Amino acid sequence: MLYAVYVHPGDETHAHGVTLPDFPGCFSAADRWEDIPAKIQEAVELYFAGESLEVPVPTPLDRLRDDPQYTDGEWILLDIDLTRLHPRTRRIDVTLPESLLDRIDAYARARRTSRSGFISEAITKAMEEKS
Repeated sequence: MLYAVYVHPGDETHAHGVTLPDFPGCFSAADRWEDIPAKIQEAVELYFAGESLEVPVPTPLDRLRDDPQYTDGEWILLDIDLTRLHPRTRRIDVTLPESLLDRIDAYARARRTSRSGFISEAITKAMEEKS
């Protein structure tokens, strides 16, 4: 869904600041313009993590443009993947070699995550690298 995002342009020593008016208190920053979409998606996912918040309807950009609190910056419309905000989980049965499972568990424990969390993250990262 397309949401209005306000960008406070940075410079050589300051990151671009990003404000999301439809998500109060949700903000981000990026050193490069091309990193802004991923940083915003990450910020919105963290905003909803562990919370059962209602996903807001996007405010029309025409209404936001005239708001005096947004000056000296630029508006962009960004497609935020709302399917990643409240992911449903499903239990599956997977068969792995015991030695690999032991290594996965040790790795996950060292990073204070769960086996499922680590496997999910590793698979997601592998698929993003192949895209």
